[in-house]
Amino acid sequence: MSLISCMMSFISLEQLPFVGMSYEFVGETQGAPFSAYIVKAKPGQAPPLHKHPYVEVAFVIEGCATITVGDEERDVKTGDIVVIPAGCPHRFINSGDTLLRQIDIHASPKFVQANL
Repeated sequence: MSLISCMMSFISLEQLPFVGMSYEFVGETQGAPFSAYIVKAKPGQAPPLHKHPYVEVAFVIEGCATITVGDEERDVKTGDIVVIPAGCPHRFINSGDTLLRQIDIHASPKFVQANL
């Protein structure tokens, strides 16, 4: 019978790099099979139109945004979840007047993004 190593990793949000409008959780450096942007976007903030070679799932935690996925544009708010297919151009903009908080899970241990 072999023993399984159960080493946990504990980090705080402030220990993650903050780039642009998001904390970046890079799975390959944390021993996880996925990555995540923990977004704190001010009103009007938005990333460029971009795509990834894997699925992304955006969980809107607080605020509202307009999200474009492919040719479809939709307003989302606290509690909404958006599943973005691999290779599909997308972007969001904080369309509200308060902070937008969302967690964007990337089905990859590292971020791979092509800005369009």
